[in-house]
Amino acid sequence: MKVLFIDEVHDYLEKTLVKQGFSCFHDYFSSKEEIQAKAKDYEGLVIRSRIPLDKDFLESNAHLKFIARSGSGMENIDLATAEKIGIKCFNAPYANKNAVAEHVIGMLLSLFNNLNNGDIEIRNGVWQREANRGIEIMGKTIGIIGYGNNGSALAEKLRSFGCRILAYDKYKAGFGNDFVEESNMEEIFENADILSLHIPQNEETISLVDDAYLNSFKKEIFLVNTARGKIVKTESLALAIKKGKVLGACLDVLESEKSSFKNIFHGKTSFGLQELLKSNRVIFSPHVAGWSKESYLRLSQSLARQILLHFS
Repeated sequence: MKVLFIDEVHDYLEKTLVKQGFSCFHDYFSSKEEIQAKAKDYEGLVIRSRIPLDKDFLESNAHLKFIARSGSGMENIDLATAEKIGIKCFNAPYANKNAVAEHVIGMLLSLFNNLNNGDIEIRNGVWQREANRGIEIMGKTIGIIGYGNNGSALAEKLRSFGCRILAYDKYKAGFGNDFVEESNMEEIFENADILSLHIPQNEETISLVDDAYLNSFKKEIFLVNTARGKIVKTESLALAIKKGKVLGACLDVLESEKSSFKNIFHGKTSFGLQELLKSNRVIFSPHVAGWSKESYLRLSQSLARQILLHFS
């Protein structure tokens, strides 16, 4: 079986497939149109996020046996069309959950303890203890939206911090336990001090976190988004921070990201993003929450297992 890798992934996947008789090839730079034409010569595709595999792409390559995405989200594949024409789609939803959970904790601790600001000040000869006094996670109420792999992994990490954990998942029930309270949005709006998003990007969730959503919280909150950038409206978040409704934000993803997760700073940045970039109450990372050295390998290991099991 011939497989075309259109994005770079850990070489474990290719090496494992080759050992089992697959022929693997690469094209990391051609355009969508070029890949769409080229795919006719292959039976499998390995992707990350560089190229959206829409209805037109899939229907013109209905011969494909599988598509493997190195990641958890599948928003860049038209899954309905793939299923209709019989293309098997693989992803690796478990492989990076620990990386995401640790990243959320790291961002929160950094924001709460002014670690970025304190580091910069000291490097510039400024010693301000009182201005960098931190706050603790213990005693806070954390609302987790989306209780799948990443949301549940975060809850596991938070259980030792002595905080109250409320979790809501529109499509799940019966998951509460001794450290997580199965909740609803009304309870989270009423009680949350911290909100962490762990939901996919789709028609329901794009621009979910807007002015009305943020103003529904009874308390001033901290917002964490390691899911997808388009879930949070940048202008709404910037306004909420300016008004004090949001006390701070941890953002691994941004609304203005390209689908390929490449550099967001080509062209003019929006006013909202400019405001966030100027704020010392916002901490950023470049969409790497699930992209640790360990998870990079686990993603390929997971895909290799699934592909070989399906085609054995």
